[in-house]
Amino acid sequence: MSVCITPDPIPPLENNDAKTTLGSELIFHGRVRDQENGKSINGIFYEHYPEMAEKELKKLATAAKQKFDISDLDCIHRVGFVENGHMSLRVVVWSKHRQEGFEAMNWFISELKVYVPIWKNAVYT
Repeated sequence: MSVCITPDPIPPLENNDAKTTLGSELIFHGRVRDQENGKSINGIFYEHYPEMAEKELKKLATAAKQKFDISDLDCIHRVGFVENGHMSLRVVVWSKHRQEGFEAMNWFISELKVYVPIWKNAVYT
């Protein structure tokens, strides 16, 4: 399990063929759209509360592993300015079967938006 908050672009995901007991590797990429609330934007500026945000991500990842039958969860969230089309979030969930992975992924992202102190501010054109 790993979580990370970074101002840097999210790096490409490396293939991992070592998890031979797991049949599901779900990858979610959250990208910045070119519109927010029906208005054109250049991107989004993500702010966060550094002392809490990564701790809350770790708590949610741990809770997801306890709540769902998953083997692992990794999350990277960007902060600072993120241009249209670029990734602001990547979550990877590994599980034996896809159903528990989908449930864990949906729950984790929903909880992240509620409990992790990261806020987005659209930069309008």
